Amino acid sequence: MPPIDPTANPSAWRPLLAALARPHSREAAARLMLGATLDEAVAPVPATKRERVVETLHAAGLVDPSTGRFDESLAPRILAANRVAAREGVDRFLVDGRIAQYPANPDARRELLTEVARRAIRPDEVLDEPAINERLAAFSDDVAVLRRYLVNHELLERRADGSEYARVVGGGPRRRVRPRRERECGCEASARV
Repeated sequence: MPPIDPTANPSAWRPLLAALARPHSREAAARLMLGATLDEAVAPVPATKRERVVETLHAAGLVDPSTGRFDESLAPRILAANRVAAREGVDRFLVDGRIAQYPANPDARRELLTEVARRAIRPDEVLDEPAINERLAAFSDDVAVLRRYLVNHELLERRADGSEYARVVGGGPRRRVRPRRERECGCEASARV
């Protein structure tokens, strides 16, 4: 079998795992990685299995054909061929749409929280605490912390008693959550001081 070429085949790591799954080839691979030559690595293997183990080690790319020793370039080649694209923007902090970690950088944290507010709450909505908690639960298990971050970053405003929340839109003046009695009676904001 020819040695693996991870640049030609992104699944080239499979023969390596197959070699490590078999006891005789795994032991020989360990000896090879610890500095033994191929002949030294397979010497303890039963004679009936030795040829197969040598084939397996070569197929896995563990043996440098020019030296007969462990091929130290194998892991870097496999990793380079299977490189995962770096996530950018707020996606760096989300896993399956949920916050995996809060950024330490204040600008990145603000960017993440702005996106969460945009996704969770429409600009014209006023939500009670259970409703806002339900929306934020889609992004974090700790909705109280997320809600507090949104309020502290002035992306979400709340009534003084904490019973209702609204998204702050744009960079202009904050829109106040109207007191309940104003909404119920239809009074205008001009009544506010």
